[in-house]
Amino acid sequence: MASQPIDFTELAVPGVRGLAPYEPGKPMAELRREYGVDDIIKLASNENPLGPSPAAVEAVQRSAGDLHRYPDGNGFELKAALAAHHGVAPERITLGNGSNDVLALVALAFLGPGRVSVFSAHAFAVYPIVTCAAGATARVVPALGPETAQPHGHDLEAMAAALDGDTRVVFVANPNNPTGTWVDEDALGAFLDRVPPEVIAVVDEAYFEYAAEEDGFPDASRWLDRYPNLVVTRSFSKVHGLGGARVGYALSHPGVADLLNRVRQPFNCSAPAQAAALAALGDRDHVARSVALNREQRAWLRGELERMGLAVLPSAGNFLTFQMGDASAEVNEGLLRAGVIVRPVDNYGLPGAIRVTVGTAAENRRFITALERQRTRAA
Repeated sequence: MASQPIDFTELAVPGVRGLAPYEPGKPMAELRREYGVDDIIKLASNENPLGPSPAAVEAVQRSAGDLHRYPDGNGFELKAALAAHHGVAPERITLGNGSNDVLALVALAFLGPGRVSVFSAHAFAVYPIVTCAAGATARVVPALGPETAQPHGHDLEAMAAALDGDTRVVFVANPNNPTGTWVDEDALGAFLDRVPPEVIAVVDEAYFEYAAEEDGFPDASRWLDRYPNLVVTRSFSKVHGLGGARVGYALSHPGVADLLNRVRQPFNCSAPAQAAALAALGDRDHVARSVALNREQRAWLRGELERMGLAVLPSAGNFLTFQMGDASAEVNEGLLRAGVIVRPVDNYGLPGAIRVTVGTAAENRRFITALERQRTRAA
């Protein structure tokens, strides 16, 4: 007797049923398969165009002979180096499989049915995913208006007003992805002063190294003693160029770190990832070169986009988001066929907008040339 078809969605827990999978930037291999294009530049995922530190590559190669061994589940050496880097005790550090992993750990530890997380519209897509997966409610606060100094950025006043007795986590991305907008030290400090002590305040600083040069940009990791409920997340995927290794971390009160480690999967940070991160942390010259290239090329790229009459959001990251309007889908398709991968961000509530990673000078020139050609065709 034939069995009835099963609707597996109905078997899932309620929070998962309405979720859509996270959509990463299109991989280069996928573009080759779909379009038969070989000469490709990828400016979709905010990767460091200089790649990883040579020291990190060497460290991964040295670790390859021990792939049959489990990694250090506590990450002793990497946590010791991070502790020295930040001037904190190792007990304040939680390692993750990328910083999005520690965001999920926060949700596992502090969210659940009947609990609420608060974050801004147009914020990182992982916040609603981890919230809903935990069975909690996502409270999305409208962003600042397009007429403000930080268009579509976090409205911290509105976010503070949205906190209530059900709130257990608030996420602040600084700078924010995909908008690139940021909040300064005075505004963030005033906001954290208003967050109740029973609410975990997550400040996501994945792009910190690129943003640190902005006047008044805060280093929230210095405030751990002031705000015991503060969790600061950092990533090795951006300025350190280790997106493929998947390693990030959180800084917090030791009591919070203890809870995060209770729900952390064993060996969530692989041995090659730990080796690469340890070496990358010590290569300050590579970080300085990466930041300098980004500063120079972001300014050039902004100038070219504005020369074309396109509205570009302010950005403290290694990317720019600009408005293409009704032509965005057609332009993006044309760029793909030209071998240039960028990131449409309609799914972030920014219809017609495209985010482009700041690449090398040659990559950026090729992007601008291809974009001008596609705009002409779409006109």
